[in-house]
Amino acid sequence: MPRLAIPSQSAQLPAPSAEALALSEQLEQLIAAEIARGGGWIPFARYMELALYAPGLGYYMAGARKLGRDGDFVTSPEISRLFGRTLARQVQQLADLGLGEVLEIGAGSGALAAELLLELDRLGCAPHRYLILELSPDLRDRSRDTLAARAPHLLERVAWLNQLPPAFTGVVIGNEVLDAMPAHVFQREGGSIRELGATIKDGKFAWSPRVSGAAPAGTDPSCFPADSYRSEVQFIARAFIRSLGGALARGVALFLDYGFPRREYYHPQRAGGTLMCHYRHRAHDDPFFLPGLQDITTHLDFTAIADAGREGGLDLLGYTNQAQFLVNCGITDVLAETPADDVATYAPLAAQAQKLISPAEMGEIFKVIALGRGVSAPLRGYAAGDRSHTL
Repeated sequence: MPRLAIPSQSAQLPAPSAEALALSEQLEQLIAAEIARGGGWIPFARYMELALYAPGLGYYMAGARKLGRDGDFVTSPEISRLFGRTLARQVQQLADLGLGEVLEIGAGSGALAAELLLELDRLGCAPHRYLILELSPDLRDRSRDTLAARAPHLLERVAWLNQLPPAFTGVVIGNEVLDAMPAHVFQREGGSIRELGATIKDGKFAWSPRVSGAAPAGTDPSCFPADSYRSEVQFIARAFIRSLGGALARGVALFLDYGFPRREYYHPQRAGGTLMCHYRHRAHDDPFFLPGLQDITTHLDFTAIADAGREGGLDLLGYTNQAQFLVNCGITDVLAETPADDVATYAPLAAQAQKLISPAEMGEIFKVIALGRGVSAPLRGYAAGDRSHTL
């Protein structure tokens, strides 16, 4: 089959290298074959799964650099070491409650793992084990390299997993991981909800509604406020949270990601949904552009995540924005450890802190939700400004 055409609305994005383009072409063929087997249509969640996780070809499973200045986007741990050092204060509180192990979901470059381990070691409470659940061979290797370079004396405490352990006691951390789990897309037509998926039209991937069949349970038409309103439902992320509830014997799970409570998530002005793609530090909304070479994400319905936690037997322990969480955990104190008169060192750190907590940057759009079992002590990160009542 010839290479599919690139949608015109993405023509202004940078062209990939010949090697990268060849990988994308292989992935296109794989997805096209899947569509053919599906009778000309597959759910968008399946398209997203293949685009991100197809072995050897998907965005997270191939070897292209994804994170940092040379990749497609930058996460909080890459922006500043202040992020991991501040988060360590919350982990320290939980370590004092006997939760001495950490399980990080999707460690990416390993920047957060390295900074957490170093800071917890400095605070005298380095975890007995630091487990990393990482499906991407590329990112697994990269995180190992990062830890070997930045925290070599703590590397022996780290182990990599391919799946959730059957039982875990400790602290679970997921930074920008739920947003990358495949999401289903739905659109309201009259009083019913139709699922949208991928087809091939005029030689390129395109959106198409499911011809027949009822939408899965959990797609309440009342959440979609008008005709043609489109949005995403994170069934897979919800299932993961329920599975985590089955595995967490005692402990706290902290997920940091972008999203809203349900009534904001389905706001009438958000009629096109929240799906977003990241390619060479440019954001756009075309998930069919160069599959395998760009990230595809959706914002989270945090009400649904909280509900899934409860269904998995977990308690909602806190919910707030990233700015409030980091301030509660002492980011200003961590920053103050660098003398302000050392301008060459202090000024960049202050700018990084501003990016992490400014409402105009990451401070408001990113939220932090805490779910747990067997922990009754109020968490430091929610000492002020807890918004759990909004979920």
